[in-house]
Order: sequence, then C-alpha cells, then structure tokens
Amino acid sequence: MLGQSISKNSLLLAAFALATAGTLALTNLGTKDRIAAAERAAQQRALFEIIPLQTHDNDLLTDITPVPLAAQETLHVGSAATIHRARLNGEITALIVPTVARDGYSGDIELIVGVNRDGSVAGVRVIKHKETPGLGDKIDLKKNPWILSFNGKSLQLPFSDAWKVKKDGGEFDQFAGATITPRAVVGQVKRVLEFVAANQAQLFSDTAANNTQPHTGEHHE
Repeated sequence: MLGQSISKNSLLLAAFALATAGTLALTNLGTKDRIAAAERAAQQRALFEIIPLQTHDNDLLTDITPVPLAAQETLHVGSAATIHRARLNGEITALIVPTVARDGYSGDIELIVGVNRDGSVAGVRVIKHKETPGLGDKIDLKKNPWILSFNGKSLQLPFSDAWKVKKDGGEFDQFAGATITPRAVVGQVKRVLEFVAANQAQLFSDTAANNTQPHTGEHHE
C-alpha cells in the first residue's frame, strides 16, 4: 500500500511539474510575442514622427531596402536591418536609417535617424535604451525635447568638427550629470549622416528604390 501511495504521489507530482512547465513556456512565449509587437508598434510610431503622413505618399513601412553590407559595422546593425524610404510623387525624399550607439552609459542605444535628400536630419528617435532614469534617459522624447535638437542639422550645419557635445567643444548640449549618453548619440547620428553622404547617389536612386528584397550578404557598389 505504501509503495502504491508513493508511486501515485510521484506520478501526480510529475504531472503537476509538466503542467507547470507547459504553462510557464506558453506564458513566456505569449509575453515575448507581446513585447515584440509593442516594440514594432513603437518603431512604427517613431517612423511617422520623423516623416509625417502628410509629407509622403508611399507606404513607409513596406518601402524598404537593406542596409549595405559594408555599412553594417559602422551602423552597428545586423544583416536583417532595413532602411525605410519616403517618397513623394515617386521620388525618394528621405530615408530612415536604423543604427545603434554602442557607447551609451548603460549599453546599446537603438536609434532611427531620418535623413532628407539634401543631407539634413529629418528627425531622430530613440527606440530602445537602458540609460539611467532622470539622467541619461533624457534622450527619450517622452522625457525631454533634447533629441529634437538634431532636426535640420547636417554635416555642414554645424561643420563636421562641431558634431560633439559642448563639453567636448561641440554644438550639442549635454545633460547635467550625464555627458556619456548624449555624446554617444551625437557621434552615432553623425556616422549615419556620413554613411548617407557617402552613398547618396545609390540610396536615393531609382535602382535602390526598386530593391525591396531581403539582404543576401552580397554587396554591389
């Protein structure tokens, strides 16, 4: 009787453990899907903040081209990263480039940078970061308008050497008690502008505009 009781309890415990594990796995899967969906929604909102609906007549979410292989290291993005293109009457008027500032105070800072056809900044938004609340998190537009200071800037305005925070002799404000975070963002936005300037003809050409296929790892100049 005792052996049967122990065996029965063991089976019950095993069944309970399996059921619990299954529940946790399903919960984790559901949570991951919700987090991914929330991140996609946040990115979509950020795209339209940079390039408002009334300033383009194409589908900004699906009109994309891969980040060139040669630029992935500079932009700190993977092979799946894509550039969104805004058009008006068929002409590409602006790009939204994904990039990551690796030198934030608390780690990576994921950004998207809008660049107009003339090389000026259409807008910058932070998609994801882990910067210190009350200090470095002021890069988030919900916390501070600092990120708007990039609007209209270019490699000529200010000049290239002024693409630094003021503490380093540049044009851009830093935060009280937090210089590392804005320094990282300023530096990475500048790299995006340099990338676009170096590839302007290709990125804004009709040939590039027709390329919406996933990146295969090949790179053509």
